[in-house]
Amino acid sequence: MPDVPSARRPAGELEAEVLAALWSARQPMTPQDVQAALGGDLARTTIATILARLFDKGTVERTRAGRAYAYTPTVQDTAGLAARRMHTELGRETDRSTVLARFVSDLSAEDEQLLRDLLGDGNPGAQTPGTAGR
Repeated sequence: MPDVPSARRPAGELEAEVLAALWSARQPMTPQDVQAALGGDLARTTIATILARLFDKGTVERTRAGRAYAYTPTVQDTAGLAARRMHTELGRETDRSTVLARFVSDLSAEDEQLLRDLLGDGNPGAQTPGTAGR
């Protein structure tokens, strides 16, 4: 049987598109505004559902705009979104120390050094990159 391409989008793609529309607008948007910004291919109810999910995740905030809500992102870009996801995952665990230790132990030497630099511990003689927690 031949493979038929799925009409479904990959997980998170619609959320990313909606967030991109919000970021580019730089002002609160209603579901109708987002629908227009995305070209009108998606139903307004679909966009409203995505915005509600993003609100539940804390990725957007909303204010009343007549009978609807207007949404504003709480993160500024994809890097902020990734950071929020990392915080969310860390917050789900009671043993944060072990989670962070395992995360750091899987970093590449370059990423470990970048993290050290960001934390202000970029002393090159302190420890060889790639060896922390090992």
